[in-house]
Amino acid sequence: MKGVQDYLISIPTLTVSDTVTKARKILRDDVFREIYVADSKKELAGYIDITDVLRITSTKSNVTVDGFLKDAPFVTPGDSIEGAVIAIKSFKTDSAAVVGPGMTLIGAVLLSDLFPVIINRKNLQGRVSDFMTRKVMTCCADDPLQKVYTTILECGYNALPVIRKKRLVGIVSRRDLLREGHLRPSLGHPADTPVCDLMTQQVISVTPDDTIQDAADLLVRNNIGRLPVVEDLKLVGILDRHDVLSGV
Repeated sequence: MKGVQDYLISIPTLTVSDTVTKARKILRDDVFREIYVADSKKELAGYIDITDVLRITSTKSNVTVDGFLKDAPFVTPGDSIEGAVIAIKSFKTDSAAVVGPGMTLIGAVLLSDLFPVIINRKNLQGRVSDFMTRKVMTCCADDPLQKVYTTILECGYNALPVIRKKRLVGIVSRRDLLREGHLRPSLGHPADTPVCDLMTQQVISVTPDDTIQDAADLLVRNNIGRLPVVEDLKLVGILDRHDVLSGV
């Protein structure tokens, strides 16, 4: 049976003296939500995530990542997939660091890679309504990007459903805010840049009555992290990988 070593990937890493703007560039250009940070001995010191990066908008800031470090989930190459998922669930991250002897940072495993394995190993029971989060943080289609930016910083989610007249019309992610430099210009002219200009309009969604297995399969098949839950065209909840894993 495959374990952590089979899903170990090389990742960009930082040192405690690297700047937050360096982290920002990595997170803008790569698929990762977290970046792991090593100390001078190349041992795991913690991680910095994309929410922390969004707090620094200047491209010339000398602020270092040291002041933003969080305790990191970690596993070893010999650990099981289930053990890695437990670590990720405990920290509510999208990945876990993989360490060798002496806590040397050697790579990471991604929840997006492990999630399909866990789903295939388990027989999920229940409906979406049993697992979804009912209190959903949203934004309006006409909201300026600065307001959306602030909301994402405050709530810590990686994407927000976009609503118009109580109906779901799109979704906007943290990465959308960073992509192609959209965020920084919009902060200078928030009224000129409504979120509807940047959001993804073709949204994959589920209903409360759909099975959790079908919803999990949608997450896997489309390689997405969250599914809006819609009933009578209105948003009634949100379902993410962590919600699904709560029943595993």
